[in-house]
Amino acid sequence: MADSIRMHRIDTGRITLNVREIGHGPVAIFLHGITSNSAVWDPQLLALTDTLRCVAVDQRGHGLSDKPEAGYEAKDFAADVAALIKTLGGGPAFIIGHSLGARNGVEAAVMAPDLVRGVVAIDFTPYIETEVLDQLSARVNGGDRLFSSRQDIEEYLQNRYPLMPREAVSLRAASAYQKVEGGFRPLASPSAMAQTAEGLRADLAPAFRSVSRPTLIVRGALSKLVSAPALEKTRALRPDLPVLVVDDVDHYVNEEAPEVITRAIRDFTSRH
Repeated sequence: MADSIRMHRIDTGRITLNVREIGHGPVAIFLHGITSNSAVWDPQLLALTDTLRCVAVDQRGHGLSDKPEAGYEAKDFAADVAALIKTLGGGPAFIIGHSLGARNGVEAAVMAPDLVRGVVAIDFTPYIETEVLDQLSARVNGGDRLFSSRQDIEEYLQNRYPLMPREAVSLRAASAYQKVEGGFRPLASPSAMAQTAEGLRADLAPAFRSVSRPTLIVRGALSKLVSAPALEKTRALRPDLPVLVVDDVDHYVNEEAPEVITRAIRDFTSRH
């Protein structure tokens, strides 16, 4: 019988994190984007179970992990990742991160290079324009609302993520919201999301400039977060880092093109 994804909580000594785990092999940590949770990585986890010990994480403030009142800067998330890798054992680990998770993966590789084997950084780079981050903050804050039903959630998400396949929307709707009096609300802490969005404005160029572990940069060709000029400036900053641009997808590359990202992860981890 094939392995199934096991959800459990891990006390890292600095924070308790909820994770989804499956597979055998080198450790691979999967980090979601802002307001999301670990379940969005299920397609990759199920596809890579034969070659990697996959551990998808609800990052602090998200999902079923701890939600402290403060501590939502890059260094806080990166220290969580380092502590998790130490607690799991079997490191150094690969880190596969989307958006916020990409930022945190690169920061963790800079903070604790001995614990990180390589990073796949999906659709978050230095040089993101201020107005783009303003729009991100508005979307993040707008998502904190009461929804009347799962169908209401799915309609909201499909409008917010127009290129996302129906099954990915359904997965988000089922995993990232909790039933409360009168309907459903996001599991992610509103205060944590506001602080996290503000933290994403910090200059990421120093981390990208100094990261020494193998790093693959991925961008959705239609991304509204990482513009073509931002990617080109990042290429100029680190011309040695490989870049994969995925056609016909927006920012949510791993959910909109899951097979492409699975292949990229398999290729990257087999070479490093």
